[in-house]
Amino acid sequence: MSPNQEIDNFLHPRSPYHGKVKPENLVFNANLQEFAQKVSYICNLETAGKIDTKDAYKKIKALWKSLKASKKELGIGTDPMNPDNDPDIDIDGFNIDPDSPE
Repeated sequence: MSPNQEIDNFLHPRSPYHGKVKPENLVFNANLQEFAQKVSYICNLETAGKIDTKDAYKKIKALWKSLKASKKELGIGTDPMNPDNDPDIDIDGFNIDPDSPE
């Protein structure tokens, strides 16, 4: 393994996927891991005083919206035979906006 690969693996760790192996699940899992990694970086920058709290919040909110859009585009948690059915995987129930009602 080259030094660049070692650094990349350190900065962007990936965990193996253990769910149902379908292309959309694998893509969403990669998106979810990237979301978690970026949120971690943003939190660390905010904690270290490198970025403002409101800026960190806005960045995380934008990442969250992107993850939700990815989930919707990939059809994760929906029953293709019954699109009106409630999703079995709900990331929409998590609300990071303190000003909006739950």
